[in-house]
Amino acid sequence: MGSEPKPTITYEEFAKLDLRVATVLACENHPNADRLLKLTVDLGPLGQRQICAGVRAFYSPEQMVGRQIAVVANLLPRTIRGEISQGMLLAASAMAGTPEGGEQLRDLVILGLERPAPPG
Repeated sequence: MGSEPKPTITYEEFAKLDLRVATVLACENHPNADRLLKLTVDLGPLGQRQICAGVRAFYSPEQMVGRQIAVVANLLPRTIRGEISQGMLLAASAMAGTPEGGEQLRDLVILGLERPAPPG
């Protein structure tokens, strides 16, 4: 997040990302974190996975089920607040300045698909 650009990467570094279409099969509030949702997604040939995402302030579990989203499928699994996360959904964010001179998340939009596509 933040408004400062990240360092430039090479095409070879970008090509390491495995970006896939995922269909959200189930979603619930993360039991141990106020900002996270716990999603079960279908990645077609890669099977089903669980992803924890910090989008709860902007999306309810009901809004997520059935959606098709873009995910990074080749991140190493990570335990987040006691739950395993096996990928990362892609989202665009907008930041706003705070009175203290910092930044806070003002809006977040999950990247989806223009039309339905097979998962994977």
